[in-house]
Amino acid sequence: MLNKVVASSDEVVSGIFDGATIMFGGFGLCGIPENLIAALVRKGVKNLHTIANNMSIDGVGMSLMLEAGMIASHIGSYVGENRLLESMALAGKLKVTLIPQGTLSECIRAGGAGIPAFYTPTGVGTIVAEGKEVREFDGRTYLLERALTADFALVKARRGDRMGNLMYRKTARNFNPMMATAARVTIAEVEELVSPGEIEPDQVITPGIYVRHIVKGENYERRIERRTLRKA
Repeated sequence: MLNKVVASSDEVVSGIFDGATIMFGGFGLCGIPENLIAALVRKGVKNLHTIANNMSIDGVGMSLMLEAGMIASHIGSYVGENRLLESMALAGKLKVTLIPQGTLSECIRAGGAGIPAFYTPTGVGTIVAEGKEVREFDGRTYLLERALTADFALVKARRGDRMGNLMYRKTARNFNPMMATAARVTIAEVEELVSPGEIEPDQVITPGIYVRHIVKGENYERRIERRTLRKA
């Protein structure tokens, strides 16, 4: 039986090279591959081109990669709670491409499905449309958006088995599953590593055929981005 388990996060990222394009799963701080990110920071790879919905918050997750000077460019949909990214982008030290969130999601899904491009009405008449092909279908204007793929996808799942089958919990399911299909090499970190057959077939969201390596995460902080307390 195929065993895709790697002993540690440091070992599993050892093949990631300078200049690689990497997708990072997660939504906010939920479902981010935090152990794999920490291992990348320890490895010290440079000039990375990252794709993620957002860049975490200052001092957490992918922001640690920014602090270490590892990222050359970033594609995402939201950067509003990361002051470091904002300051670097404004200073011309980091190339940032913002894509509407639904379009970003479809760009990644299309990449995983082998679809090179698609048309969407989102962004018509805005700066999002600059430099893009525009066509009309049934009286409505659409933009041509290119699919996104990557050298590596680093994803986080709640449970996974030794064959790489993955299940996610709630919001962590937003970007992780589609990114797992859109990279040449997908590396999954899981909170719980189980034997094949322990995950019900109906609960498998990412089949193991998409996953090259799987590792059990060492530490989880379970942060939230913002907490609001008020009197009852």
